[in-house]
Amino acid sequence: MIKTVGIVGAGFAGLSTAKVLKSFGFEVTVFEKEADVGGVWSASRRYPGLTTQNPRTTYALSDFPMPADYPEWPSGEQVQAYLQAYAEKFGIADDIVLNTRVDAAVLDEAAGQWTVTAGNATRRFDYLVVCNGIFSEPAVPAFAGADAFVAAGGRVCHTSEFTRLEDARGKHVLVVGYGKSSCDVASATVGTSRSTTVLARNLIWKIPKKFGNVLNFKFLLLTRMGEALFKYIELKGVEKFMHGAGKPIRDSMLGSVQSVVTRQLKLNQLGLHPGTKLETIARSTVSLVTDGFYEKIAAGRLAFRKGAAIARLEPGRAVLNDGDAVPADIVVCGTGWHQRVPFLSPAVMARVTDERGNFRLYRSILPVAMPRLAFNGYNSSFFSQLNCEIGALWLADLLKGGLDLPPAAQQLTTIDKRLAWMEERTDGKHSKGTNIIPFSVHNIDELLHDMNLPLGAFTRFKQWLAPVDPADYAVVTKRLLRRHRDAAPALVPARQPT
Repeated sequence: MIKTVGIVGAGFAGLSTAKVLKSFGFEVTVFEKEADVGGVWSASRRYPGLTTQNPRTTYALSDFPMPADYPEWPSGEQVQAYLQAYAEKFGIADDIVLNTRVDAAVLDEAAGQWTVTAGNATRRFDYLVVCNGIFSEPAVPAFAGADAFVAAGGRVCHTSEFTRLEDARGKHVLVVGYGKSSCDVASATVGTSRSTTVLARNLIWKIPKKFGNVLNFKFLLLTRMGEALFKYIELKGVEKFMHGAGKPIRDSMLGSVQSVVTRQLKLNQLGLHPGTKLETIARSTVSLVTDGFYEKIAAGRLAFRKGAAIARLEPGRAVLNDGDAVPADIVVCGTGWHQRVPFLSPAVMARVTDERGNFRLYRSILPVAMPRLAFNGYNSSFFSQLNCEIGALWLADLLKGGLDLPPAAQQLTTIDKRLAWMEERTDGKHSKGTNIIPFSVHNIDELLHDMNLPLGAFTRFKQWLAPVDPADYAVVTKRLLRRHRDAAPALVPARQPT
C-alpha cells in the first residue's frame, strides 16, 4: 500500500502535486534545491523584466485565484509570492525542504520503496514524483574564445542567471536569442546599459498582448476555439469540420490575425517579418511581445541583428558569423534548456526515455516500464499550471485505485503515436516529447476522460467563446474526493504503482 510520496521540485507542479496528494491522505515531502518555492519564478532565476505570458485571471490554480490587486500580467516576484501563499493556504509549507538538492533516488523494486538521498539525509518513500520541470538546466553555447573573454572581465550567462539589472549599468550587453526571455532582458537593459544588441538566428512570430491594441489575446488563443485553429492528433466534432470542409474559414481567421500583427508591430518596416504563416507559432512555443521592444528597435535604442550568431568571443567584443564585430561586455543567452533528471541513474532513465532522449510518458505523466514513479509538469503549454493540477488529480486517482488504465501495450502505442505527431508538427522542437502547445485544454480533457470526470456541456461551450477560467476546474477536486471518500471501504491498491 502506498502511503508516503517524495516529490522533487517546488514549482507549480511540485506544489499542486503535494497539495492534491496530501488532501487524499498521502504523506508528502517536497525537496527544493532553491531557497524559496516557485521553480522558474524563484528569486534565484528571475531575470529583469520577467512577467507571465498569461493574464492573471487565466494563470492560477483552480481553487486559489491570484490576488485581485495584481496587474493583468503579474511580475515574476508576484507569481513567486502567490505560490508561497498557496503552500501556506493548503498546509504544505511544512512539508517542503528548501535548500536541499536531491542527489540520488534509487528504487528497491522488491521492497517497493525509493531511497532518496538529499543534502546530508536519506529518506525512504513508497512512490516518487519528479516535478523538476522542463526548464531544469540552462543551456549556454560553448563559444570559441569564451575563456579569454571572461578572463578579460567579460561575462557569459543564461537569461535565468542574469538576475540583477544593475549588472548591465554602463556595459555593452549582447543578448542571444529571440524568445520571450531574450526580448524581456534586452528591453529591460535599455537605458541602463551602454548599448544592447539582440542576435536572432531565426525570426519567429510574436503575439501582442492586445490585438490592435484593443482585444486581449486571451480571447483568441486561450479558448477552445483558439486551440481548434490548430490541427490536433485526432480530429472530432467541430474541429474535424474546421480542418476539413471549413478549412477556408479557419485559414481566413488566422490570415486576418496575421495581417493585424504584421501591421501593429510594423514587422515589414523593421525587416522583422518571419516570412512564414502565423500558424507556425504552434510548432514550438508561443512568445508574447515584450512591452516596448519593437518601439525601442524603431527608435534606434535597441540594436537588432537578424540571421546573426556569434562566431567567436574576444575581449570586449563578439565577432559574428558574417565577419562583423559588435561590442560586448556581457553575453546573455536565451538559448533554451537541457531537460535532465540527474538524480535518476542511467539505467532508470533508459526505462523512461527512448534512444533520442524523448520522455516516454503515458498522458505525459506515467513511465510505463518503471513502477512507483511518475512525472508531473512535463508539459509546455498555455495552461501549464492547470495541466499540473489536473495531472496531480489523475495521479491521485491512480494511486487510490480509481483509474482503469489500458494495457501496457496500448499505452506504449499511444505514446509512440503521440511522439511521432509531436515531432512532425514541431519540426523536431518538441522538447523531448513534452511539448503540448497549444493543446493545453485537449490534454486536460484526456485526463478528465480517464477519471470519468468531464466538465459539463455548458462549461465546455463557454470555453469555446471565452478564455478558460481555472475556477471551472475546482469542481474536479471536490468530485474526486467525494468519490474516494464514498468508496473508501472498497478501495484496493492501484495496479500500476506496485
